[in-house]
Order: sequence, then C-alpha cells, then structure tokens
Amino acid sequence: MSSSPLRPRPAILLPLLLVVALALALAGLIWLWRPADDGAAAIVWGGSHPASAPTGGDFKLRGRDGPVALSRFRGKVVLLYFGYTSCPDICPTNLAIIAYALKQLSLAERARVQVLFVTVDPARDTPERLAQYTAYFDSGILGLSGSDAQVAAAAARYGAAYRRVEQPESAMGYLVDHSALTYVIDTRGRWVATLPHATPAEEIVAVLRRLLAASS
Repeated sequence: MSSSPLRPRPAILLPLLLVVALALALAGLIWLWRPADDGAAAIVWGGSHPASAPTGGDFKLRGRDGPVALSRFRGKVVLLYFGYTSCPDICPTNLAIIAYALKQLSLAERARVQVLFVTVDPARDTPERLAQYTAYFDSGILGLSGSDAQVAAAAARYGAAYRRVEQPESAMGYLVDHSALTYVIDTRGRWVATLPHATPAEEIVAVLRRLLAASS
C-alpha cells in the first residue's frame, strides 16, 4: 500500500507565510530607505517647522571679547561649524581634524583662515566656556554663542539642524543631537561648500588653498 505525500498543515503553513511576508517587507524597506544628508533638509529641530532653504549669509553672535559678525572676516576663508562643548564624540572629532588641517598651512595661509565654532547649546555654553574649549584644539578657533533665537537664525541660514534630547538618568540632564557638517565661506563672505563629518585633513587643506589662491 503506497503512502500519499505529506501536506503541510494549515497551523504550520500560516506562521511560515507570515515570516516570509515580514522578511520581504523588511528587505523592501532596507532597499528603498536612504538616509537624508545632514544638510539636505534645512531644519532647526528646536523649532516647530522647517526653516527656509539654506542660503548662507551674515549673522552676529557673541564671542569672549564681545559681539562678532561673520562679515568681520571678509578677506578670509571661514570654516563654520555648529556644535557644543558637552558633545561626547562628534564635535571633538571634527575639531581635532580641523585643527590638524590648520597646522598643515603656512603662516601666511593660516593668517587668512578663520574657524568659527557656534554652539547649539547656548544655555550652557557661555563665550568664556567656548573660549576654553576651542583653545584645547587650536587657539585661533573662535567660539560663538547668543540667545536661542540668534543661534537658531544663524543655523537656519546654513541648514544646520539640532534638537535637545532629555537624559534624566544622566548627570548632564540632556544632550543635543545636531548635524555635523562644516560650512566653507569664501573671502567674499559667500557660502561655497559643505564638508561632511570627519572630512580628512588633507581634503580640508586642499579646499582652503584652492579658495585662497582664487582670491589672490
């Protein structure tokens, strides 16, 4: 007597179909999802709606010695970075790389380059605290702060994004999520390039020298 082939029971078949369907859905999400570039969406997360598209332009904040406007550095190439002194990793990494790039420049080149570090945590980052922090990387880096509205306006000009994230279990109380781009401003005060997080020092040096040569 021959036996008939075994047929999968409905109780077993249904879970198998569900697993296959979930796997296909997950594969589709992975295939279709593409993370947005940090600078693509000009959103200041601290607000309730997207900011206008980044255009660059002048702003005025406060340094240790008083008010500082971006326009003050006409004739220099400016590297502009938005971060904060309590940042655990991204800011120190970027600033260390930028500082190393500055050391590759000649004295004449270095005199025509300015790095600005604008805090996205003005509640804690006073101009004095910023000065101490930036000096750890390079004495020429200038830290800037201001009111919440002033910082948000400057960030919106360049499409920088940030938001406060509460950390009640931490002694710090909160962290600040923020984009990690470096904005390059030419000697005429125009935003001309955006460098990704952790751009190698040699690439930064090449960008700086190209802009300095173009303005000579």
